[in-house]
Amino acid sequence: MKTLPPSHPAKTPQARPRHARSGEIRIIGGLWKRSKLAVPDVPGLRPTPDRVRETVFNWLGQTLAGRRVLDLYAGSGALGLEAASRGAASVLLVEQHPRCAASITAAAQRLKAEHVQVRTADALAAAHALARLGERFDVVFIDPPYASAQQLHALQSVHPLLSDEGLAYVETDDPALFDLLDANTWAAWRRGRAGQVHFALLRRNNTTEIAAQNP
Repeated sequence: MKTLPPSHPAKTPQARPRHARSGEIRIIGGLWKRSKLAVPDVPGLRPTPDRVRETVFNWLGQTLAGRRVLDLYAGSGALGLEAASRGAASVLLVEQHPRCAASITAAAQRLKAEHVQVRTADALAAAHALARLGERFDVVFIDPPYASAQQLHALQSVHPLLSDEGLAYVETDDPALFDLLDANTWAAWRRGRAGQVHFALLRRNNTTEIAAQNP
């Protein structure tokens, strides 16, 4: 998520990452490469930097053909629309701020992205609702506002949403987050850093499930 919920004050300009600004960013690969995405002037809006997106999609193999993607804290829509540009079969972007959700919707319509859905909702509530419906995704992006510290809660919520080989992307300004992961639940597949941004792709750790199947 790139926006701060009303209960959390926005960070001061000095505390924000240097890449946080209003204006526009570009999709960096795929069908819509170089297409512009608006970045509304909303407190806490913090699009994932180009350098980080390039690294993450290199890890994912450039193309996401056939994969179902969930961008749980969509913000500007940079991650979800990048996935759609790179061939994802379907992309669901969840964003609670109406202005940001409207901006993503407008971008998807302009790009004629029929396989993209935008839902204006609280991220955690949406994840629980999707789990109740039995939905599954191959890639889930989790990038809440740093001040909200929702990463661990979000990971807990999306664990049942991931397919067997699914991957969860997590972004934070505090690398200690990764030390708090439950090793029985998550395994870090890739980790990286770009300035103040620490990020990782996580796999579900199925060790417990395997042990239960082979007593």
